[in-house]
Amino acid sequence: MKKITEDDIMRLLDLTYNAALKGIPGLGTAEELAEEYIKKAPTIDEAIDKLIFWQTSKCTASGAVTGLGGIITLPVAIPANISSTIYIQARMIAAIAYMRGYDIRDDTVKSLVYMCLCGNAAKDIAKQLGIKLGNKVMFNMIKKLPGKIIIEINKKVGFRLLTKFGQTGIVNLGKMIPLVGAVVGGGFDLVTTRTIGEITKLTFC
Repeated sequence: MKKITEDDIMRLLDLTYNAALKGIPGLGTAEELAEEYIKKAPTIDEAIDKLIFWQTSKCTASGAVTGLGGIITLPVAIPANISSTIYIQARMIAAIAYMRGYDIRDDTVKSLVYMCLCGNAAKDIAKQLGIKLGNKVMFNMIKKLPGKIIIEINKKVGFRLLTKFGQTGIVNLGKMIPLVGAVVGGGFDLVTTRTIGEITKLTFC
């Protein structure tokens, strides 16, 4: 079995993010998801908190997303639970960014979404850039960075996620075991998804 690489992880992120922007059968786009929760809450902050709560539930409930295996494909065998969970989390992060007024089709915003997927490790990545999460000038600072630096950020994200999968046992030293059907469950636990939600709130403040 081909050993998975950071490039494979980044391709997975690109595919899932594209799916989050365009939507998949049975699930709306990140923008539609955001608008749905905006209508349910009196303030944006409350809408974001409700969104995180319910998306966290999806990431910990078996069968929340099915059929992703036919939509998100890679040259290596990626367990369906990983692709499904990353899809839900990326869609959640993009929806929060949209709620905060960011252009989720902007490449810089996309890199920040990927960074949020790293959870608490996003703080380390930001620190290496000399910026602090929760600071409104952060986005403008990153916007001014050369494209090659954004690429480096993405590489750091790929490395962090690859390492994270191995540490949690989802990926055994980069060797993937295919699972049958795209069923969410076991990829990331409730605490991880909630942490990603909190990091996203800091990033897109």
